[in-house]
Amino acid sequence: MQAGAAKGLVLVTGASSGLGEAFARAYAAQGRNLALVARRADRLEALAAELKQAHGVDSTVIPADLAVWDAHEPILKRVADEGLWIQTLVNNAGFGIPQDYADTEWERQRDFLMTLVTSACGLVHGAVPQMIANRSGAIVNVASMAGLSPGGAGHTLYPAAKAFAIKFSQSLDAELRDKGVKVTAVCPGFTLTEFAEASGTQHLMDKAPRRFWQTAEEVVATTLKANAAGRVVVVPGLHNKFAAAAMRYLPDSWTRAAIARGGAKYRIEKKE
Repeated sequence: MQAGAAKGLVLVTGASSGLGEAFARAYAAQGRNLALVARRADRLEALAAELKQAHGVDSTVIPADLAVWDAHEPILKRVADEGLWIQTLVNNAGFGIPQDYADTEWERQRDFLMTLVTSACGLVHGAVPQMIANRSGAIVNVASMAGLSPGGAGHTLYPAAKAFAIKFSQSLDAELRDKGVKVTAVCPGFTLTEFAEASGTQHLMDKAPRRFWQTAEEVVATTLKANAAGRVVVVPGLHNKFAAAAMRYLPDSWTRAAIARGGAKYRIEKKE
């Protein structure tokens, strides 16, 4: 089926909680139909039913583990088989590994890269041709303030993966802006989601000053506005903007020292 004859929808990965759920709710409030992707099918089904009742939108529920090799292929096939096309793609799925790199099994680090990098790239690669054909589309890659900062001990691959999301988005924008596709990388700071609980660092995050936290809804609202305006990299929150500017203009040695001190609070040592 040609893209023009199919119905466009918003595909959100990691839609069962946190920022992914907030993105789904925000797009549903705009009357957009959805494809909800995550491992927890029960949560996706419950969210789909709630959004249908609240906004009258249809949601295609696609349970998937994005850490699996070529996980994007059955997702794209399911969308196409239902006569749909991805008009907006939100690459949000992810997790953290707070231990040192050498203290974790390679399989866990591999799954991290598959989820945050490889599967995200695969979904973009599969979705972009139809966006170009229709001269209409949007891609939102959820990066992080960590992608703008030097790396630190623990969460070893996290800054690298988020920096990749930023650079990937900038390159996509250079290729796709004139083809009707808007690309945005959003770089949140501390956000009230289940991320810390899932990574085992909730007890550490609870000690962080709450004035520096944003809600998922605040991050999503900023992102949607930025994407509609064609902004490629967006940092939500005034305090985060100040921090991003400081990392850009202060000497690298100062920034690295500050990141090392701050990051040590959210690092979990290996148990002997």
